[in-house]
Amino acid sequence: MPKLWTETIEEHRRAVHDATLDTTAALVREHGLASVTMSQIAAAAGIGRATLYKYFPDVETILVAWHDRHITRHLRQLAAARDAAPSPAGRLEAVLEAFALIQQQHHDTELPVALLHRGEHVARARQQLQDLVSDLLAAGAEAGAIRSDIAPGELAGYCLHALAAAGSLPSEAAVRRLLAVTMAGLRPQPAR
Repeated sequence: MPKLWTETIEEHRRAVHDATLDTTAALVREHGLASVTMSQIAAAAGIGRATLYKYFPDVETILVAWHDRHITRHLRQLAAARDAAPSPAGRLEAVLEAFALIQQQHHDTELPVALLHRGEHVARARQQLQDLVSDLLAAGAEAGAIRSDIAPGELAGYCLHALAAAGSLPSEAAVRRLLAVTMAGLRPQPAR
């Protein structure tokens, strides 16, 4: 098969896949999970039902794929924040700030969160996030900018749990205050 033909087919498949995910999420937000059918999704996405079933067996599978794509984008955002900062402490703060803002911006989605926050894709993403923050904490401790009296994995859990509360905050200013309190807890402790 010619390369151009293969690339065109793959682009088409990606476009159908992405349109299906976006359309389904929009329909579920508008009508609720129980009201959305595969026929509605196909019609709204502009594809045939048979084509839709080639990609996905049911609405729940589509939503899980949408959520997985969403999580992957968030992990890329966090990696970009890390890579843009010049120092170990700066990288940590940039990642934690990006995480907190993501929590605040995506908290009230009207999608079935309990359904979406289970499964292997979520466990894998949580572990990646935990590892990312743990590694940044270890680097910050090695540079003397982060406390070293508590294991990086424990501190990562502290940070992520504390900043998950950003999902209930009303503004970016409130998120930044929560971040400041969290970062203050990470500073090296004076010797007693």
